[in-house]
Amino acid sequence: MNLSATIILAFGMSMDAFAASIGKGASLHKPKFSEALRTGLIFGVVETLTPLIGWCLGLLASQVVLDWNHWVAFVLLVFLGIRMVYEGIRGDDGEEAPKLQRHGFWLLVTTAIATSLDAMAVGVGLAFLQVNIIETALAIGCATMIMSTLGMMLGRFIGPLLGKRAEILGGVVLIGIGCQILYSHFSALS
Repeated sequence: MNLSATIILAFGMSMDAFAASIGKGASLHKPKFSEALRTGLIFGVVETLTPLIGWCLGLLASQVVLDWNHWVAFVLLVFLGIRMVYEGIRGDDGEEAPKLQRHGFWLLVTTAIATSLDAMAVGVGLAFLQVNIIETALAIGCATMIMSTLGMMLGRFIGPLLGKRAEILGGVVLIGIGCQILYSHFSALS
């Protein structure tokens, strides 16, 4: 795979994380750049590891991974999205609840895993091609770190415009990403 194909693949794989990080940034109270970078690093590390895991699994049992990855991503994203919508509605009782200053580590890791399962599936496919998986995975991780950091900072500006609805919108975005993953899988079968 040449350099331009690797860059296109890397940024394509980062789009789910970008969308999720916009929602995460919008649901926080004026997230600082350090929080955006922290989120970007977590998403980037997970997105670096998942194609490597997928590549290893592709060498072992590709069909099993491909049969289930869309369901795992769907369930995780819908669960996290419903949780965010619930928290947004619960906080909408007429009184402004203080917004979070930062997201918990495990919440970010879970979201990163859910948005990076497509990268694992790509890793499975890359196991059958002559590619340098380390370089490709690092490119995907770096692109995801950049896009997630930018997404958090974009969410910082969107959040005040949306007010209490930002967390609800973030949850709806996660649910939408999960549904899109499931739809893509089933539309590819037909």
